[in-house]
Amino acid sequence: MLKRKRNKTKPNNVTPFIPEGDFYYTKGVEAFKKRKFDIAIKWIQKAIDDKPSFPLYKCQLSIIYTEIGSYHKANQLLTEVLQTGEYIDCYYLAANNYAHLGLLQDAKKYAQMYLDKKPEGDFSKDAAQLLDFIEIEDEEEGSFALEDEDELIILQETAFYHMENDEWEKAIPFIEEIMENFPEQKLAVHDYAQALFYTGKKEEAMHIEEDMLEDYPNNLHSHLNLALFYYEAGEPDYQKHIQIINNIYPMHEEQKLRIAEVFAKTANYALAYERYQNVSGEQAKRRASYYKWYSMTAYQSGNPSKALRLWEEGLKRHPKLSKEEGPWALKK
Repeated sequence: MLKRKRNKTKPNNVTPFIPEGDFYYTKGVEAFKKRKFDIAIKWIQKAIDDKPSFPLYKCQLSIIYTEIGSYHKANQLLTEVLQTGEYIDCYYLAANNYAHLGLLQDAKKYAQMYLDKKPEGDFSKDAAQLLDFIEIEDEEEGSFALEDEDELIILQETAFYHMENDEWEKAIPFIEEIMENFPEQKLAVHDYAQALFYTGKKEEAMHIEEDMLEDYPNNLHSHLNLALFYYEAGEPDYQKHIQIINNIYPMHEEQKLRIAEVFAKTANYALAYERYQNVSGEQAKRRASYYKWYSMTAYQSGNPSKALRLWEEGLKRHPKLSKEEGPWALKK
């Protein structure tokens, strides 16, 4: 008896769902509106991967990075967009990021470029307000007399010398004078917090930076100091500040150097080594601490020959390093 053959072929009437860039983008915007930034970043990145040349997606991702304080990452994306075409809104978005970073001249340039190209644009009012703010700042800076500038430089250099040599008690009077006579020099507050911490007033130092973060949540120097303070105090909270710092890629050499040094001092040697490689210029080499911590970082990262070269160069420039035992034996 013949068996009936079964038809194993089924009708293919199901259309497979293949998400595209617009779908990912929509999901990302929805997550962003709900302030679920990590999820929003993942969705928008998928949209970019699907359509890498589409400017809107990168602009939206830059806005998310701006919202979470990753201003350098935001501007990197905006720069990529401007390199492939002229998406005018990028100029204002970049200006806003530079203003948050304190790079007011860069902010001024991009805000003016936006207004020149799109005087009636969606961000024209915001750009004009930003330019007004920068103009006021410029006027305040220009009001200093030359003798005041000379006095400030002398105070800063003297404080720097004592801090670089771990003479924190001697540094405090000069830092206090800067804070009293030049209140616009905000970095002095962070130097003061360091001086307090290393002269035994640790809780007071932490409170200064914690209070500063309440008013300025994206203050890089507060995150740097707190990462170091918490680490040296044995408190695990230092890790959240390390994570924030790791998302910041400043343009200024002084900030690059400070980030690298804090990574080194908190035993994040891989992160420190990457950052030290991007530090350049004589400004860094005038510091004995640059050679001390960079050589240690190189050694701990599996580069003993580079550590030795750095150490030898450091000894030539800063003979006082001879009192140290070298990168292979350095202790915090």
